[in-house]
Amino acid sequence: MLEKMKQMIADQLDIDAAEVKLESNFKDDLEADSLDLFELVMALEDEYEVEIPSEELESMATVGDIVNYLKEHGVEE
Repeated sequence: MLEKMKQMIADQLDIDAAEVKLESNFKDDLEADSLDLFELVMALEDEYEVEIPSEELESMATVGDIVNYLKEHGVEE
């Protein structure tokens, strides 16, 4: 899941996938703005067939936070 997600994030943010790490903060490290994050969440929801409520999203700052959320909601590697 992580490698696929890293590529999705890199494509969405127009960056090199090598820059995306579990501890990467979307705003501070990857320079994502709120529109970038919204579009990324939409892509992840479509890809993994899961809904990420906006109130949950507010507590997710890093790539690892989203990976953990997906795992907790039944998304397999």
